[in-house]
Amino acid sequence: MNNLPSSAFAFSSTVSPHVYQSFSRSQGAEKFSAAKLERTNLTVSWARHTDEVLQAQRLRFAVFAQEMGARLSTRLPGHDVDYFDSFCEHLLVRDERTNEVVGTCRVLTPAQAKRVGSTFSDLAFDLTRLRSLRSSMVELGRSCVHHDYRCGGVAMALWGALVEFMVRNQLSTMIGTASLPLRYNGVVRGDVAASIWQQLKARHLAPLEHHVYARLPLPTEQLDCNLAVEPTALIKGYLRLGAKVLGAPAWDPDFNTADLPMMMHISDLPARYRKHFLGL
Repeated sequence: MNNLPSSAFAFSSTVSPHVYQSFSRSQGAEKFSAAKLERTNLTVSWARHTDEVLQAQRLRFAVFAQEMGARLSTRLPGHDVDYFDSFCEHLLVRDERTNEVVGTCRVLTPAQAKRVGSTFSDLAFDLTRLRSLRSSMVELGRSCVHHDYRCGGVAMALWGALVEFMVRNQLSTMIGTASLPLRYNGVVRGDVAASIWQQLKARHLAPLEHHVYARLPLPTEQLDCNLAVEPTALIKGYLRLGAKVLGAPAWDPDFNTADLPMMMHISDLPARYRKHFLGL
């Protein structure tokens, strides 16, 4: 069993003196797991070695490539691996009956984003207007849940550990992208994504000072934006937690999706979720 390279872990005062001093990789997630999931078969932890990261990457491959048809450029067959993985922390949800990883999300901290030179979101969007937030902004990415576990419990488990992580380390903002489907009635087209964007633009758009711009925009003006479709369960979950949409979606031809930029401030977390996740 190989240990992760030291470059993957930024949780020490030698890297960033104003955050991470008191956080251990498993401490927060395992505390949440014991306190909040004691009546379920789910446990939450941070990956501590490469074998556990590989398990997350296998789940990602199954969801993104085999289920969604993404064209992944990966050096390891059967695994979704990219350049940012070695700079990220990887959160895992397991079914304790089988020890199988059934949900995952990766976290790029401010210190690690500085080391790598950008966030993954920077590749798809111009994030200039978020520059004042970067010192306390983490990026969430590659979030996915096993097909058989999409009933809400896994997503809530991930969010509980993420919120505790943010509060424990005095970090204020999470960003990431939520994927919108491009397939409608068996045909790959962008009408569903354009319609969802039109709905969210009207009710959940962030203030102008935080708008971002897609480098390869989905051409929403050429699409039917009036379909009676609902946002995905993941996006609905983000919105319930107080997230805002930062701008129009970008087109990701490799993943066959439209990616919607989203941001959540911990201070905007509704009281009921703050109590649920943190007991406050």
